[in-house]
Amino acid sequence: MSVRARKWTNKAGKVEERWTVDIVFQHADGREERVTKVSPVQTRRGAEQYERELRNALLNGTFGKEKKNEARVTLAEFAARFLTYSENNNKYSSVITKQQILKDHILPFFGEMALASIGPAEIEDFKALMRKKKSAARARKEDPTQAAILKRAEVEPKPLSFKTINNVLCALSKLLNLAEEQRVIRQAPRVKLFGKLPKPKFDFLTFAEVERLIDATEPEWRTLILVALKTGLRQGELIGLQWADLDLSRGMMTVRRSVWRGVTDVPKGGRERAVELPSSAVDALKAHRHLRGRFVFCQDDGQPLTAGKMERPLRRALKRADIDREEGRIGWHDLRHTYGSHLAMKGVPLKVIQELMGHGTIDMTMRYAHLSPDTRRDAVAVLDAPLAPARNTDATRVEGATNHP
Repeated sequence: MSVRARKWTNKAGKVEERWTVDIVFQHADGREERVTKVSPVQTRRGAEQYERELRNALLNGTFGKEKKNEARVTLAEFAARFLTYSENNNKYSSVITKQQILKDHILPFFGEMALASIGPAEIEDFKALMRKKKSAARARKEDPTQAAILKRAEVEPKPLSFKTINNVLCALSKLLNLAEEQRVIRQAPRVKLFGKLPKPKFDFLTFAEVERLIDATEPEWRTLILVALKTGLRQGELIGLQWADLDLSRGMMTVRRSVWRGVTDVPKGGRERAVELPSSAVDALKAHRHLRGRFVFCQDDGQPLTAGKMERPLRRALKRADIDREEGRIGWHDLRHTYGSHLAMKGVPLKVIQELMGHGTIDMTMRYAHLSPDTRRDAVAVLDAPLAPARNTDATRVEGATNHP
């Protein structure tokens, strides 16, 4: 039998079991070669698959060469192939994120290691290091003075959040799985993420703050901020919005694209969506009509806006409106959170909010559930409602009986 489970008693008196492949292969010249190997996957099915791989390697003359090839390929060498795969199959923003994760976290630790030598122990060591790591305080390119401000304020870098660490571990897992898929290593080790994490906190503006912010915004930026608050579009979707996407007579908008760092792509989630416009947004967009090109919000030469050019106008408007947070600065994504929060507070069903905001799953929308003022209150109110009059079922049965002989 080629595949079997071998059992033995170790020095501690404990019975151990290993699935093993034991085959005798006859070469074309009549020479026989016996190969006995422990299966890398300790199940019957895994061992049977490993046996087929061994027989194919013997038949093709590649047996014994796999480990030599594996030992030569380091993670740093394979990283280029991983990024090529990502460029072919992921959004541009995802590619940039993976590049940053590789540079900041994965390559400094695993870069010189052979892929075949990375196992569960090395991954756990990496996780332990990540838990001790501090987040780097990066200065924004559009604000060169920020680094000096942080230094003067002696801002203490915070430990990396578990969500950030899990994002890094996901990228590492995808890299190792791709190496297995492309047969650079025989089997990718399992990368365990940290357990269920608390939902991330988010900030939003009150109804009164929204009115103050719109009134305090400079005229040339007012429509952009109003539309962000009244439609919940992501920043890249606002930048990519074109006049052809609007049907102002019907009060409709179709979100077809997102522009991020100058690259146009499909919206997050991979599909377009329709968003109904309130009358305030319709009126503002009609008054905003310009002749500078196809983009609704653009620079003086008609080119799309950038994230850097959008930051300071929002910051100035928030300052004029006297809106501040101790926890941190309000940003463009907080305007999106404001949209979702206000819909929930007005009693809009979560499923409708999900469709309007373009969330891939209802889980993303559930963060707004606690803001709904009436859903739970109405649910428990039925406990105090008077009972409906009891139905006289006996009378019904008697009446029915008289109609039949």
